[in-house]
Amino acid sequence: MTPDLEVVAFSAKARENLASAQSELASDRFNACANRCYYACFQAAIVALVRASIGSGTSDRSWKHAYVQAQFTGQLINRRKVFSASLSAVLPRLMELRLRADYQTQMISQTQVRRAIRDAETFITTVMP
Repeated sequence: MTPDLEVVAFSAKARENLASAQSELASDRFNACANRCYYACFQAAIVALVRASIGSGTSDRSWKHAYVQAQFTGQLINRRKVFSASLSAVLPRLMELRLRADYQTQMISQTQVRRAIRDAETFITTVMP
């Protein structure tokens, strides 16, 4: 897949997941909302990395979660100063929320996902103008 196709594909996925998160919130499905917020930002981060000519780091061009988070923060925030440091905590915070929503018995609250939606909207509009 060419970089241009990756940008198109992951941009569409990020926007779709954000719309899904908003729909899940409106339907009081807070755990699903948390999951979709994380994936929307994860895919938006991939778009930013591809646009900065940073590849996936794997031979099969798959994107690993730890790698995307490390490269986004390390390269695009700390080294190149493309994005504000305020974005550095978004992916880890949303991943933690997603992991609780997906793998623990604790239910995610409306308050938690309202913040997650705000974070996701800010992240996506900033990294995918």
